[in-house]
Amino acid sequence: MRAKSIIIVFSISILFSESIKKDYTDISLRIISEALSDSTAYERLAYLCDSFGPRLSGSRNLENSINWIISEMKKDGLEKVEGQRVKVPTWIRGNESIRLLKPFKRDLSMLGLGGSIKTPKSGITADVLVVNDFNELESLSNEVKGKIVLYNIPFTTYGETVQYRYSGASRAAKYGAVASLVRSVGDWSMDTPHTGVMGYDDKYDKIPTAALTMEDAMMLGRIHDRGERITLKLNMEAKTVGDRWSRNIVSEIKGSQYPDEIVVVGGHIDSWDVGQGAHDDGGACIASWEVLRLIKELGLKPKRTIRCVLWTNEENGSRGSHAYRDMHMDELDKHVVAIESDAGVFAPKGFGFTGSTEARNIVRNIHELLKPIKANQITDWGRAADVAPLNDEGIPVMSLNVESSKYFWYHHTAADTFDKVDFHEFNKCIASMAIMAFVIADLETPLPR
Repeated sequence: MRAKSIIIVFSISILFSESIKKDYTDISLRIISEALSDSTAYERLAYLCDSFGPRLSGSRNLENSINWIISEMKKDGLEKVEGQRVKVPTWIRGNESIRLLKPFKRDLSMLGLGGSIKTPKSGITADVLVVNDFNELESLSNEVKGKIVLYNIPFTTYGETVQYRYSGASRAAKYGAVASLVRSVGDWSMDTPHTGVMGYDDKYDKIPTAALTMEDAMMLGRIHDRGERITLKLNMEAKTVGDRWSRNIVSEIKGSQYPDEIVVVGGHIDSWDVGQGAHDDGGACIASWEVLRLIKELGLKPKRTIRCVLWTNEENGSRGSHAYRDMHMDELDKHVVAIESDAGVFAPKGFGFTGSTEARNIVRNIHELLKPIKANQITDWGRAADVAPLNDEGIPVMSLNVESSKYFWYHHTAADTFDKVDFHEFNKCIASMAIMAFVIADLETPLPR
């Protein structure tokens, strides 16, 4: 009996897959052809990067870029274009420097970590204790007081290594450190320090914290291993000021049959205050916007509404994504899926998916349409930062997976600039997101939860 049921389910799956191919192959090929040949999105990404630069929460750069996007979306004829106000934290870097005093004198490359406090006006001058993990810090706890602690941690995965950036300051302060430094969280560098958010544990004193380049951190590690004394002078003007108003950006193509049912596609519009935020996450924002423009340009009319959401404040607070959820609580039961891109706009490989088994099987039937651009892998886990609050409410979520070997070369550094974005790879990301969003929005029934 069980075997018979399996055969029936398998047969239904095949029939559904064939139906998807029959109904949407021509449409998907039209989307691919138009996306790969159109330069609109690429030119808009260049303008975003070059005209507004880095877009940290609370900055004028961010709000100016939001004004421009809203204006251009309206010119595209998209529906319900608006900026939804959100209060965001505001951290200001100020001037900063770090100088090696012993065993020789040299300025080092650094970036303060987002949320760090400042040093005294005269700076902090202290000897350095280099550790290779938290366990070593604890084993040397009696040597920490009055020192600057440097976590010289080789990059493994972002999730594993970033803990030293986020909580390293408080872990060092617990034993009396006066400042902390972390080897930049990435697997490649050309004297490009990596910034990012950090957090303080209220149980311990707050101390200034910053990232050194891989090169400088490794050099200090070698000097330390030889038993030589290392002395640094750290100056930082960093400060956190009162919350400021920002906005999520929302626009739509209204569904032709089920307009109250919504497919979300989006990314986060804010970036760190260095570079141009091209891969993180300007490219995804422009691509999500282009999904709507492209579908409209092709005259396609999905049965459900496709909504582009560009979230603010992902980098140092995630207030935009939580605000979107809270503002739309009365319609979350009608959200069919939320698709996010936040891993750069390199060559797409497919999508990660988090949701019911039934919904995943449907998505896997759609993946065949993405074979022409080799973006047809469907894997588990689509729960990225900005769609996580929606997933908490039971909404299936997806994340665009890309070829990510170079992502952490540029991530949160001054090197995250428009020139790192490849035209063809970027447009394949657009095509992938457009096909997935359109087909899900056009199915006879919504994805099951």
